[in-house]
Amino acid sequence: MSILECNKLAKTFGDVQSLKDVSFAIEGKGCIGFLGANGAGKTTTIRIITGLAKPTSGTVKVVGYDVMKDALHIRKEIGYCPQAPAFYNDMTAEQWMHWVGKIFKLGKKEIAARTEELLKLCGIWEARHRAIGGFSGGMKQRLGIAQALINRPKLLVLDEPVSALDPMGRYDVLKLIEKLKSDMTIFMSTHILDDVERVADHIVIIDKGSVLLSQPMDELKSSYKESMIHLTIEPTTVDLVSILQTEPVFKKIHHEGNSFTIECGDIGAANEKLPQLLVSHGIRFTNYRVAEANLEQIFMKVVQS
Repeated sequence: MSILECNKLAKTFGDVQSLKDVSFAIEGKGCIGFLGANGAGKTTTIRIITGLAKPTSGTVKVVGYDVMKDALHIRKEIGYCPQAPAFYNDMTAEQWMHWVGKIFKLGKKEIAARTEELLKLCGIWEARHRAIGGFSGGMKQRLGIAQALINRPKLLVLDEPVSALDPMGRYDVLKLIEKLKSDMTIFMSTHILDDVERVADHIVIIDKGSVLLSQPMDELKSSYKESMIHLTIEPTTVDLVSILQTEPVFKKIHHEGNSFTIECGDIGAANEKLPQLLVSHGIRFTNYRVAEANLEQIFMKVVQS
């Protein structure tokens, strides 16, 4: 059974079609990076997943329950932290967590235990008696995640959790996501691709209201792997270009001084052949790297194709 399943979601606002055909399914624990440019449809999709908006057509299921038909049950299965979580700033973090626990009708002992557990997990236990209004952006974001976890959700939805944070705040929140993803499914919307590359196990790319791709991160990187080797050699009188041109596995050779970028047909065969050639001709190298496409390059290729 899928943790999250979107089937042909569409959403229209007047004459504007925000979502056209959003379909994907997520199984198992881990972090899902939901990627798209601003205006691609990420927040609209998240609002439908969390029950805050109704689709014009299509369905969403969380752990097998329809978000529209089983709204009360779904609230027990989902935790949600928006891009800018709102608080009563005169409350302390501890008071806030107790208030949220009461909303979920938890008992007093469970509220106290969950508050301590989650504030410690999110790194703000020592600040539990401070007014939230004095918290930094990163602390507020971590408190927002803590409140989203109080009902022990199977699916945690995060909408742009780090986009407004400074580098230290981003680091803290991403570190927290890495901790959490082993115990639940995290659906994280963002346009900061470097952050997704660090924590995501599965990628969903949306553009102009339609899903272009849904694939595990390792498979995605493998399918878009660049067949290139970057090489820097020590000064030599040996004509490396002429040597490489005799081998069919090396398709194109670009070089500037002692730095080479070699496009290969079969990257495995090329990676085996090149070191042998260098050694046999007495060529020493100071840098040798097989290129791997990063998520930004993959995203641009998918969106522009």
